[in-house]
Amino acid sequence: MRTEPKLTRLDRVFARLDREPERPAHIDVPKMSRHRIVLFAGTLAFYGAIVWAVVITSWLVRLDWQVMFFRPYQQWSEIHWFVDYYVVLGQRGPTAVMVAAWLGWRSWRQHTLRPLLALGVSLLLLNITVGAAKYGMGRLGPHYATTIGANEMWLGGDIFPSGHTANAVVTWGILAYLASSARAQRWLSAVSAVTSLGVGMATVYLGTHWLSDVLLGWAAGLLILLGLPWFEPLIARAEAWIFDLRDRLLVRRRGTSAAPAGAPPASVTPLPEREDVAVRSPRAPAYLAPGPHTTRSERAPVTPAGSRRPPHPERHPRGSTPSSRPLTGG
Repeated sequence: MRTEPKLTRLDRVFARLDREPERPAHIDVPKMSRHRIVLFAGTLAFYGAIVWAVVITSWLVRLDWQVMFFRPYQQWSEIHWFVDYYVVLGQRGPTAVMVAAWLGWRSWRQHTLRPLLALGVSLLLLNITVGAAKYGMGRLGPHYATTIGANEMWLGGDIFPSGHTANAVVTWGILAYLASSARAQRWLSAVSAVTSLGVGMATVYLGTHWLSDVLLGWAAGLLILLGLPWFEPLIARAEAWIFDLRDRLLVRRRGTSAAPAGAPPASVTPLPEREDVAVRSPRAPAYLAPGPHTTRSERAPVTPAGSRRPPHPERHPRGSTPSSRPLTGG
C-alpha cells in the first residue's frame, strides 16, 4: 500500500506560498524616485539641524527646559492613566508583535515573504541607527538632568533621539509603505503620522524625553522609511534564498525517506528504456533474502524430494494394491 508523506505545518505554509510564486501584479515595489530622494535629503538636513541646535545649546534647549519645568503630567493629571497605556504604541516589543501578525497574514494571502522581510529590515536599521545615535551622543533625560539650561550631552545617557517615537514612525509607517493601493497608502500614512505624533507627545507629557528628542526621533524614523527602497533588491534576494534553501531541504528529506533503513545514500543511475522489461521499485520487499533477484521465467523449477503429505499408517502409495482385510463378524 502506498501512503502519502504527512506534511508538517511548515510544509503547508510553503505549499500555500507556492500556489502563486510571482508577486501579485497590482502590488508595486517602491523605488527611489526623485521626489523620494528630495524628501530623504530634506529630512536628513532637518536631522542634522536638530543635532546641531542641541550641541550648541540654542533656543531649542531652552525650550526643552521650559517644557520640563511646566510639568505637563501635573497640569493635566486626569489623563495620566490614558497616556500610560497610549505610550505602549511606541514600545518595540508589543508593536512589533502586532504588526508582524498582520504582515504574516498578508504574506499568507499574497504568497510572498516580502512584507515580513521588509519589517525585519526596517527594525534592523532602526536598532542600528537609533542605537548608535543614542549611545554616541549620550544625552541625559529630564529626570536625570544635572545642570539647568545645559544640553546634557555626552554624560552617559541614551534618550537622544527618542526610541519610542522612532519606533512608532517605523512600525506603523511600514503598513503604509506596504499598502497595496494608493488610497490605502494615504489613509495608513495619515494614521501612522498621528499615532507617532501622539506617542512622541506622550513621552514629553510623562517627562521621559525632551521635546528635541521627539523631533529627532521623528526624523530618524522617517529616514528609515524613505530609504527603505534602497534595500528592496536585498529583500528580493533574501526571499529567493529562503525559498531555495527550503527546496533543497525538502529534496534532501525526501531522498532520505526513500532510501532503505541502514543503507548509505547512493546515486541513482537511470535504467535504459526497454519495452519488454517492467520497471521495478528500487526498494526490495522485506521478506526477500539479500542477493540478486531474478524474474519468474529465469528461475529453475524445483521438485521437492518425496511427498508433501504427512505420513499416514492406513494410506498406501498410489498404484499399489492394498492387502485384504480380515473379515470380522460371525
